[in-house]
Amino acid sequence: MRIVVDINHPAHVHYFKHFVAKMQERGHEVLITASEKEISYRLLDLLGFEYRRLGSYGTTVPQKALNLLRLDYRMYRAVRGFAPDLFVGFGSIRAAHVATLMRRPYIALDDSEPSPFEHLLYVPFADAVLTPSSFRKDLGANHRRFESYVELSYLHPRYFEPDPGVLDEIGESEGSFALLRFVAWQAVHDVARRGFSLEDKIRLVRELERHTRVYISSESPLPSGLEPYRIAISPEKIHHVLYYARLFVGDSQTMSTEAALLGTPAVRCNSFVGENDMGNFIELEQKYGLLRNVAESDAAIGTAVELITDPSSRKTWRQNRERLLRDKIDLTRFLVWFTETYPDSMDRINDYQDV
Repeated sequence: MRIVVDINHPAHVHYFKHFVAKMQERGHEVLITASEKEISYRLLDLLGFEYRRLGSYGTTVPQKALNLLRLDYRMYRAVRGFAPDLFVGFGSIRAAHVATLMRRPYIALDDSEPSPFEHLLYVPFADAVLTPSSFRKDLGANHRRFESYVELSYLHPRYFEPDPGVLDEIGESEGSFALLRFVAWQAVHDVARRGFSLEDKIRLVRELERHTRVYISSESPLPSGLEPYRIAISPEKIHHVLYYARLFVGDSQTMSTEAALLGTPAVRCNSFVGENDMGNFIELEQKYGLLRNVAESDAAIGTAVELITDPSSRKTWRQNRERLLRDKIDLTRFLVWFTETYPDSMDRINDYQDV
C-alpha cells in the first residue's frame, strides 16, 4: 500500500511518527508531506524522516484563507507522482481535497469539537473521521469513535519511556520544578480565544517560584523579565521534561492533555473552558482526575499553588494515570489495523481488540 501522511502542526509529527514507522516495517510505502508551522520541520529532521515541504499557510486569518488553495496545489504536485492508495492526516483540509481530486480515500483523525471552519472544509471530503469516544460532536455518516486519546499514539507506555537524562541536562531532579506552556493563539479555531495575559504570566511565575523552580515553554517571544525562565532543551525531549515535572500549568490544549496522560498534575487555563468545552478535557478531569480545567487566570493561579503545595498530588496523578491506561487502547496499533483493513474496518470498528 502507498500511503500519504500529512503533517500540519508539530504535534502531528508525534501523532503519526510510530504509525509511519510501523507501516514501513510492514512493507508499506509512506510519503510524508508537511507544512511549516513553528517547529514541525525541525522535529521531522530531528527524528530522521524524509518529507516534502509545502510551505506555510501564514499566521493571520486572511493569509491562511489566501493560502488554502495554494497549499492544496502544492500538495497535489508533491504526491501525484507517488500515486498513493490512501491519505492519512489530522483534520487536514488539503489532504481531504487532494485525496478527493485523485479519487483516493482519506482517513482523518480529529479531537477538537470547536473547529467549525476546519470541519466545514474537510469533513465532507473525508471517507473516515476517527475521534476519541469522548468527542461530543456528530460529524456525520463517516464518523467513527475509538476508546483512546490522540496523544496516546506516542505517550502510550509501549512507545514512551521517560529518560532521566533530561534531568541532568536542565540540572534538576524529579519533581523539583514546574513547567509552564504558553501558546500563540494564531490558529483559525483560536480566533477570539485567549489564554494567560502577559500580566497573568508574570503573576503565575512569581507565585510558583516561591515553592519550586519554574521553566517556560512558549510559542511566542517572552518579555525580558520572563525570558530567563525559557527552558533550553531540544523539542523532541519536552515530553520527558513534562513527565518529571512536579506541576504543569498552561493555556495549551495539547500539552495539557500530554501532562494529564503522563500523570503530571496539570492546570489548563484558556477561554475554551466552560460548558461547551471539548470532551477529552471534561473526561480527563471528571472521570480520571488528571486535569484541572479553569477558565479564569486568578483561579488557575490559585489552583496551581494548591497543587504545588500538596505533597500527595503527584502520587495521586500517577495512580489515576494507571487507571486511565487500563481503559484506553494503543492508538497507533488501532490506526495500523484500521488503515490496513479499510474499508472493512469502518463496519468492524467495534470488534477491534488491542492485543
